[in-house]
Amino acid sequence: TTVTRAKEVSALTEKFITLAKEENLHNKRLALAFITKEDVVNKLFKEIAPKYAGRNGGYTRIAKLGPRRGDAAEMAIIELI
Repeated sequence: TTVTRAKEVSALTEKFITLAKEENLHNKRLALAFITKEDVVNKLFKEIAPKYAGRNGGYTRIAKLGPRRGDAAEMAIIELI
């Protein structure tokens, strides 16, 4: 993806993982207001968030790849640490 989009995705990912670390009905409903697929929210709360229970932020990493061939847009890969 492009670097700009990766930064936006990273910010949202950080927010939702932090929200999912404390599993309660209110936080689940907040996540469902943005993420419309219930199975994705369940995976976030049951599998992804517990992996980062001892970590205070910094859940994602952006690795820059260089320019895209067609329009020279700066490309990047975003990954969970």
